[in-house]
Amino acid sequence: MKFIISGKNIEVTPGLRDTIEQKLGKLERYFTPETEVIVTLSVEKERQKIEVTIPVKGNIIRSEQTSSDMYVSIDLVEEIIERQLRKYKNKLIARSQGHPTASSSGNSFKKEFFESEDDSVEDDSIRIVRTKKFGIKPMYPEDACVQMELLGHSFFVFCNAETDEVNVVYKRKDGSFGLIEPEFY
Repeated sequence: MKFIISGKNIEVTPGLRDTIEQKLGKLERYFTPETEVIVTLSVEKERQKIEVTIPVKGNIIRSEQTSSDMYVSIDLVEEIIERQLRKYKNKLIARSQGHPTASSSGNSFKKEFFESEDDSVEDDSIRIVRTKKFGIKPMYPEDACVQMELLGHSFFVFCNAETDEVNVVYKRKDGSFGLIEPEFY
């Protein structure tokens, strides 16, 4: 795996780099050597945050953890990534009906990823417990933000009047708004 480690408001010391490579290096048994692991460390007031992104064909495995100690954040993020990998592995196996190959996942994973039995079978399956239907009329992103605010939601799905595509507006942590537009591959 190739580690790309950067810091915002924090110097990435050799000790931090070694800890990250050691903790996340445990995942090396699953990934091919070309797989990139993008790690960003940041500090805001008392918050020590680590963001880890691992692009795999068509998907992204990502976790962001915050605590008062960067080393605790590193431990937390490693646990979350491993849990996400177990879920992703189960999804790939189910999709290929029990016959996964490294090539079926875009060559991001080693063969051992599918063969390892050390995963305790957790019932982390995704269950949809409610389906909601609603009328969707074309509107501009700014109008969608107003509607979202009126409803008291943190996101709002709408048909963009400019593009005729389904978009999502959402409220960001800093109070500003974001827009998600589809990108087809």
